[in-house]
Amino acid sequence: MQHFELKGQIRQAANKAVIKAYRRQGLVPCNLYGLGLENVLFTVTARDLKGLTNTPKSYIVDLVLDNGKAFTAILHELQWHPVTDECLHVDFLAVDEQKPIAIKVPVSISGHAAGVQRGGKFYQLLREVKVCATMANLPDELPIDISPLNLDQQFKAGDLKVDNVTILTPKGTVICGVKSTRNSVAEAPAEE
Repeated sequence: MQHFELKGQIRQAANKAVIKAYRRQGLVPCNLYGLGLENVLFTVTARDLKGLTNTPKSYIVDLVLDNGKAFTAILHELQWHPVTDECLHVDFLAVDEQKPIAIKVPVSISGHAAGVQRGGKFYQLLREVKVCATMANLPDELPIDISPLNLDQQFKAGDLKVDNVTILTPKGTVICGVKSTRNSVAEAPAEE
């Protein structure tokens, strides 16, 4: 999995007025926790954070703080402003290279479904799937070849097979599929 370096400045626990002042300066308050370490409070610039949040990819985050400490983490939770879509707060979860990590990984669709060529309509319900693996085994994306999908067939999370990776999304969850349309139903009797 790809890494993303993010630089941060240590901050102290503060009240709402101080947090609002950070946001007016273009800084986003963040919190790092996990792996038995005490919570680390820091800020990052909103511009730097957009490289991490405004993409469909998933990253391992290399946090470099101004006190000289560095941490490896993943995005755990983001809080957004309901109107302006600005990021208000970020929670990072510290991870270890030896321990398994649960993270959402984007799916990559390829091929042309046989059902679409027969008049069906392709649909995709999930853009990412939650997986668990050690950092070395985490994939950048999960490839799905939809070529064998025929009319009224679906590709589910249980159909994904990746070496050394456990799929945490429930097996019955539909990722994508092909559904019949009026055109495909009208053509079916004519073919028979």
